[in-house]
Amino acid sequence: MADFEYDLFVIGAGSGGVRASRIAASHGARVAVAEEFRIGGTCVIRGCVPKKMLVYASHFAHELHDAAQYGWTLGESSFDWAKLRDFVASDVDRLERAYTSTLDSNKVDHFHERAVVAGPNTVRLASGREISAKYILIAVGAWPVMPDVEGAEHCISSNEVFHLPELPRRVVIQGAGYIALEFAGIFNALGSQVTVVNRSDKILRGYDEDITARLLPIMQARGIEFGFNRPLKRIEKQADGSLLVHAGEGEPIPADVVLVATGRRPKTDGLGLESVGITLGANGEIPVDDFSKTACDSIYAVGDVTDRVQLTPVAIREGHAFADTVFGGNPRSTAYDAIPSAVFSQPPLAGVGLTEAQARGAGHEVKIFTSDFRPMKNMFSATMERGFYKLVVDGATNRVLGVHMIGPDAPEILQSAAIAVKAGLTKADFDATVALHPSMAEELVLMR
Repeated sequence: MADFEYDLFVIGAGSGGVRASRIAASHGARVAVAEEFRIGGTCVIRGCVPKKMLVYASHFAHELHDAAQYGWTLGESSFDWAKLRDFVASDVDRLERAYTSTLDSNKVDHFHERAVVAGPNTVRLASGREISAKYILIAVGAWPVMPDVEGAEHCISSNEVFHLPELPRRVVIQGAGYIALEFAGIFNALGSQVTVVNRSDKILRGYDEDITARLLPIMQARGIEFGFNRPLKRIEKQADGSLLVHAGEGEPIPADVVLVATGRRPKTDGLGLESVGITLGANGEIPVDDFSKTACDSIYAVGDVTDRVQLTPVAIREGHAFADTVFGGNPRSTAYDAIPSAVFSQPPLAGVGLTEAQARGAGHEVKIFTSDFRPMKNMFSATMERGFYKLVVDGATNRVLGVHMIGPDAPEILQSAAIAVKAGLTKADFDATVALHPSMAEELVLMR
């Protein structure tokens, strides 16, 4: 590899790119990475980490309301959006420094500018410098999809939502996926009037329908309005700076902020991939094999840019596997079965494995076990919100194919259940496990 300046050049310093860089360097490779924005990528800088912090902050609205039932007498309370926003931004700064320190401690060179592919073994920086590398890894992630409608320039995406100058009084959110519903819960709890508009009549496609059917009425009861079968048509800016949202056939909806959350597309535009024989997929994704290799033998891709599973832990696994395969002498791929996922809605939901519909579609002899209960924590609240857990079981083998739940702390509980599904445990194994009482998690082993 002495004929090249680097053994590996990584384009994109997000979760997958940083992990690949660190592991490749630990195997002795000379590594460099280019990042045009901030080291840390979507999850750390403008995604799941700052969003989860907003979720935590918004929970206090409910906790303060319920405090009297716990015996607490609280004085006058108020909320300061700017203080929360700036604290979250400061922690993002801290995390970026930590990610940068990881690269430095592993002797990974980093360039703070855009890089594109200029050849099978060459990248070109925005400054014009060309750098040679034995291998190139593309890890640039994905980017929010914005609507092609009149007035779209007045909308924001999840990239900009963390930097709002003030808490909007009225928010319209387009989309009904996890990003849309998480921000709907955040803004609703913080005091904004929230309307969700969606082009179909479904929320959270891909999640178990029994779980999503529980979430919708809870969100509506909390004051979030939903407009189904209402595709975005145009956005008008009014003389006072507010917005008027035309969606579907209903009346226009007044708003101060319009957040578009209709999915993310691999960020492959202008990367120069066509020059090395890489043809993009229908969604702009980079096709790869089981070991993340593209159609060009010296170029690999991991993470959201491949559009396999757009989750940070998956990108990290792919980046690690790539480095072990190419530089560690340990060829290995990433398994995509039994990947747990969560929606930090209010209340949150989580699932792992097959949904009931997926299991039936795959030909399994399905048995369903459920637990419908009111969490003890909710006894202190005026709300009558209930928790709901569901096991999808193969009737022929008794193996648990999927676990799905909605209720307080569902994501925290689901992680342990994901181990059981991944390990192929049976319903009998669940039944043989002693319950941890009193807890919500015990419902997982009490279904008969």
